[in-house]
Amino acid sequence: MGRYPLFADLSGLPVLVVGGGSVAERKAAALLDAGARVRVGAPQLHHALAQWAVEGRIEHLEGEFQPAWLEGVWLVIAATDDRAINAEVAACADARRIFANVVDDPGLSSFQVPAVIDRAPLTIAISTAGAAPVLARRLREKLEAELDHALGPLIALAQRHRPAIARRLPDLAARRRFYDWLHDGPVMALMRNAQPEQAEQTLLEALREPAQTRVSTGSVVLVGAGPGAPGLLTLQALRALNEADVILHDQLVSPEILALARRDADRVDVGKRGGGKHTPQEHVHHLLLQHAQAGRRVVRLKGGDPFVFGRGGEEMEFLRQHGIAFEVVPGITAAIACAAYAGIALTHREHAQSVRLLTAHGKGSLETMDWPALAQDRQTLAIYMAVARLDTLTANLLAHGCAADTPFALIENGTRPQQRVLRGTLQQLPALARRHAIRAPALLILGTVAAMADDNAWFGTLLRDSGAA
Repeated sequence: MGRYPLFADLSGLPVLVVGGGSVAERKAAALLDAGARVRVGAPQLHHALAQWAVEGRIEHLEGEFQPAWLEGVWLVIAATDDRAINAEVAACADARRIFANVVDDPGLSSFQVPAVIDRAPLTIAISTAGAAPVLARRLREKLEAELDHALGPLIALAQRHRPAIARRLPDLAARRRFYDWLHDGPVMALMRNAQPEQAEQTLLEALREPAQTRVSTGSVVLVGAGPGAPGLLTLQALRALNEADVILHDQLVSPEILALARRDADRVDVGKRGGGKHTPQEHVHHLLLQHAQAGRRVVRLKGGDPFVFGRGGEEMEFLRQHGIAFEVVPGITAAIACAAYAGIALTHREHAQSVRLLTAHGKGSLETMDWPALAQDRQTLAIYMAVARLDTLTANLLAHGCAADTPFALIENGTRPQQRVLRGTLQQLPALARRHAIRAPALLILGTVAAMADDNAWFGTLLRDSGAA
C-alpha cells in the first residue's frame, strides 16, 4: 500500500489554500464543506472566492506567498499555476511538518486529495496516489450509480441508536444480522421513500421484539425501463435491478437492460404479445404476491414508464390491497424519448401548446376517443401501439377535420440501434407504413412539430417520401 488512508476531522481548524483561481475555489469549497477555517492566500481572488471573503466565510491573505502564512495551519493546498511557488509552499510545509498537497503534482505532495463519494456520514474516498486522477474520477462515477442516496440517512439513524442496539443485542452475530435487516428490510425502504419518522419507529419496534420473530419481508419495486436504450435507465432503476431477487419483465424490455441486472436474479418473462404468448394480468399479480410473501425483493420491470399505458396503476393497487410494501421508479416514457431521438420537440411555441398521449390498443381505445378534439390544430398527438390501426386512425382524423397535409413521424424501435423514423403527411400514413414495412414497437407523432425530424433527426435512419411536408 503506497499511501496510508485516513479521514481527517478539520472542523474548526485553520487550513491554507495558496492560489486564487478556479482550482483554488474548488479546493476551498471542499474544505468549507468539511467545516475547516479556510485561509486563501493570493494577490487576487476568483469571483466566488472574493464573494466568500466579503461574506466572512474565508480569510483572504493578500499578496504573494509568504512562509508566515503557514503559522498555525494544519494542512495546506498549493493551487497556483506557478510550479516554483508551489514547490516553495511544499518545502516550507515540509519543514514545519504540515501536510501539503500540490494540485496535479504528486511528487511535491505529502498527501493526495481523493475522489469522494459523499453519502454523509458515509464517505468513500478513491485514490491512485496521484498517478491517474481521471481514472479515480471514472471509478467514483461508477460507484455513484451503485450507491443508494438513502444510505447516508440510514447510517445516521443507526448511529443515533447504536448504544441501544448494542445493549439489546450483545451477541455480535445477532447484531450483524440486525444491521443486515436494517439495510435489506423495511427501514431502508422507508428511508428511500423519504419517510424517516416511520423508519425510526420501525427500528424501535424491532428492538422491542424477540430477535427470532424478526424476519425479512419481501417488497416490490415497479420500475420503468425507459424506451429501450440502456443509457436512458435511471440510477434508481439500476440500483433496483442490482438488488433484485426476482425480475418480472415485459417483452419490450431490451436484453441490454436485462444484462445490467444482478447476475443471480431470477428473470421471468411476463410479456403480452398480440397473436403470441400472453401472460394474463391476474397471473402477473399472483407472481408479485407469491415472491413478495416469500421474502424476495421483486422488480416489476416495464418498458417506458409504469404509469403511462402500462399496468403499473393496477399493480400498485393490488399490492396495497394485499399489504405488500412497494416503491415506484418512473421511467422515461416512449413519447418523450422517441420524439427526442427523432429530433422532434413535442411542444413548440410556434406550433403546439399541448401534447396528448393516447393509445390505440386497450379497453375501448379508438371507439372512445374524442375525434373532434383530436383533429384540432396547434397540438401534438403521441399515439402508442398504433401500427395495427393506422387505417382507422387516419380515416377518423380526416373525417373530423384534421388537415390531410398534417405532418406525421412514425418512429420504429425508438432509441435503439435499429431505429427508423418514417416521415410524411396524414393522408399518406397507412400507405407509407405498409410500403416501408413498419412494425411494432412504433410510436406515432402527429402534428406540425413532426416535420422537425426532416432537419433535426440525429439518430438512426430517416425515411422520407417525396410527398413529405
